[in-house]
Amino acid sequence: MYPFNVRVYGLLINDQNEILITDEQEFGMRFTKFPGGGLEHGEGLIDGLKREFVEECNVEIEVLRHFYTTDFYIKSAFNESQMISVYYMVKNITPLNLAFKTIAFDFDGEGEVLQSFRWVNMADIHPEDVTFPIDQHVVKLLINNK
Repeated sequence: MYPFNVRVYGLLINDQNEILITDEQEFGMRFTKFPGGGLEHGEGLIDGLKREFVEECNVEIEVLRHFYTTDFYIKSAFNESQMISVYYMVKNITPLNLAFKTIAFDFDGEGEVLQSFRWVNMADIHPEDVTFPIDQHVVKLLINNK
């Protein structure tokens, strides 16, 4: 048996042409990624993405269109599973009421699981601004899509 890990992420670009990213600390690691996460059993991609945005950002979103699905092999950074990540362009349909940061890993509070959010101007984003190889590939696609 070959375990698959299906992930779904939202690419949210605001009116100032900035994309939302999240800095997180979990499993003894720090990483930067796009909002989203793992699909739950019995859940579709769109429903999973909407759930993730409510859980992570306390915001409802509209899914605008599919952007990218992983088309190369990548092993999970956390276990032996094969990652399959699906990215959608999204927009918020309720206000984003988050404490946006300007510095990476500028967490409020302490604990094992921490999260903060930043806007990055699309003109300034680089693959190394995110941690994981699939996200880095998506940044390259976003840059080439301008």
